[in-house]
Amino acid sequence: LWRFGYSARLLKTNHFRTAASNTSFPAVWMLLARYSGRIPGVFVVVKKSRFFTMPETVEDKTTLELYSPHPQVRGMTLLNREAFKRTVVVPVLKVKKEMVNTLLKSLKHTVLQRPGLKRVVEDPEDEDSRLVILDPHKIPEFSLGESEREVLKQLDVCSEVSKYNLELTYENFKSEEILRAVLPEGQEVTSGFSRVGHIAHLNLRDHQLQYRHLIGQVIIDKNPGISCVVNKTSIIDSTYRNFEMEVLAGESNLVTKVKENNIAYELDFSKVYWNPRLSTEHGRIIELLKPGDVLFDVFAGVGPFAIPAAKKGCHVFANDLNPESYNWLLHNCKLNKVDNKIKAFNMDGRDFLLGPVREELSKELPLLKEAQKTSFHIVMNLPALAVEFLDVFRHLLAGEPCSTASLPTVHCYGFSKHDDPAKDIQERAEASLGTSLDGRCSTYLVRNVAPNKEMLCISFQIPAEVLYKRPCPDEAKPASKRLCTSKDFSEENL
Repeated sequence: LWRFGYSARLLKTNHFRTAASNTSFPAVWMLLARYSGRIPGVFVVVKKSRFFTMPETVEDKTTLELYSPHPQVRGMTLLNREAFKRTVVVPVLKVKKEMVNTLLKSLKHTVLQRPGLKRVVEDPEDEDSRLVILDPHKIPEFSLGESEREVLKQLDVCSEVSKYNLELTYENFKSEEILRAVLPEGQEVTSGFSRVGHIAHLNLRDHQLQYRHLIGQVIIDKNPGISCVVNKTSIIDSTYRNFEMEVLAGESNLVTKVKENNIAYELDFSKVYWNPRLSTEHGRIIELLKPGDVLFDVFAGVGPFAIPAAKKGCHVFANDLNPESYNWLLHNCKLNKVDNKIKAFNMDGRDFLLGPVREELSKELPLLKEAQKTSFHIVMNLPALAVEFLDVFRHLLAGEPCSTASLPTVHCYGFSKHDDPAKDIQERAEASLGTSLDGRCSTYLVRNVAPNKEMLCISFQIPAEVLYKRPCPDEAKPASKRLCTSKDFSEENL
């Protein structure tokens, strides 16, 4: 009570103490309202001082039944839709046919608003009348409030509330309500999934596995367009970034078509990596690119960075070690008519950086003039391992840069369970590069992968002292035979 600022004088009055000791908890608050003139925000006052707590505190058997399948389905592992049938009693108003639409508009906050359930049914006793079903949450005692009765009086409609036996079937319940009724009480219910074309992808917990086929079928039934449900059965393989999966329900066709940022991709979900939760991140990186820029996609997958970059007018070099990803990358390049704009490779990421990337940078960077605005971007989307590849950039090129502005920008992804994930990924990147990135990098939180596990992207221009090694004079050796150390090559001397 002290939290709401009520004075000690009020709390100590004999009248208040006596009334409070003989009154239920809500009534105590009403006494406070009478004395103080205000009521805590969790409560509201309506006309005639009618007093309601928050809706979840009101437990009415009828309203609970309206949103709950029959109790006998508890523990079901093989879906039996007929078992979900039940009849519940709901409040209805009898009204003439010609007044139905007017009544629905006038009592729109009181009439039942539940997808899949009719709000108006025929009156079995009078063909000229209809029964309008009211929301049991709003009419828990089968009696209308004063404001509703006033509306009906103005419409010349009888305000008497009748009871109606409403039959509910499997089709009337939402997937979460069905699964909550089936699984043991108190256990977590999985109704969310990732959608990949016609495939729903689940990550079920151990306690849900015995219900997995039922869960899969419910998801198909309740989500138009879903015809296959799979469950991940292992962690993502770090080599090819795919995982084992089990088909829980529906067809076993795992070749699917998806659309992301207005670009279509086709893929075999069982053999390549695809995560629909990364669409925003793919779009963010593409926004950083300009027509004419060069993109090196080290772990390209089926092309969610490479293909939109090519369509934007960038020169793209895309690589993936997984032969299946490489083949689907080629397929999607043709599908999107950018196969002549993307050079694709099926190599280890390290070999790709040491080979095609180094070759292209060695050829193009010396040709850049100060006025040219071509940028080079290197995307490394392999969060489990990408940071470990950054050491490849140490002295990757020989000579010296024509300008610091032309240095390639790296976008490297990683996971972190650290209390300060941004600091963690920066320190790990610095350890691989062998230099500090303070003031030279930015980190972006991509998404929360799991409790206490974040996916981040660290972006930075590769420091010149890291990327280049160059010949330099030495008193003991000819200039052509001596290489500078990283200490000799500093930004101050560029």
